[in-house]
Amino acid sequence: MKAKAKQFIEKHGEIWKFIKFSFTGASTSVLELGIFMILQYVVFKSLNEAPVTNSPILAFLGIEYNGYLYSYAISATIGYAAAYIMNRKLTFKADANPVLSTIIYVIMVAGTIAFNTWFGAFLGTVIKNNGWDNAIVEMITKVIVMTVPTIWTYPLNRFVIHRKKKPQDEINNQAFQNEIGIA
Repeated sequence: MKAKAKQFIEKHGEIWKFIKFSFTGASTSVLELGIFMILQYVVFKSLNEAPVTNSPILAFLGIEYNGYLYSYAISATIGYAAAYIMNRKLTFKADANPVLSTIIYVIMVAGTIAFNTWFGAFLGTVIKNNGWDNAIVEMITKVIVMTVPTIWTYPLNRFVIHRKKKPQDEINNQAFQNEIGIA
């Protein structure tokens, strides 16, 4: 079993990175989803029917309720912060300039959170206005909203944000194999 895992990692390094990225994403998504549910059903429960007022931009974007807006924005921020740390340290073992990487990540995440907040709040408005607002539908919607950004977050994390100063993928794969006991 160890030999097969080691052989797979050596032969399919990029796939292995995507698997680790996906595992990190799933882990931080559980955190993000838990925070979302607490915010949505406890902290901002009274705001789920409170309309966003005095914002023609939010109205234009189809965001009508404060509770959804706040719940999506806060939970996404916390989830992405945790993902940054885990991906930098565990998934890609990046050694690029941490300040530059953080700045680029913050820019990517700001766009992603803006998208997630709009998309989630828009779908929340559709759900609310059609009478479908319940925990199951809202949780499924949140998972969909969290999954869509993988289209751009993996390539940006892998090739721009968490890059290596020098090509050491083989050394890092060996170190990881030693850490998990398959070397």
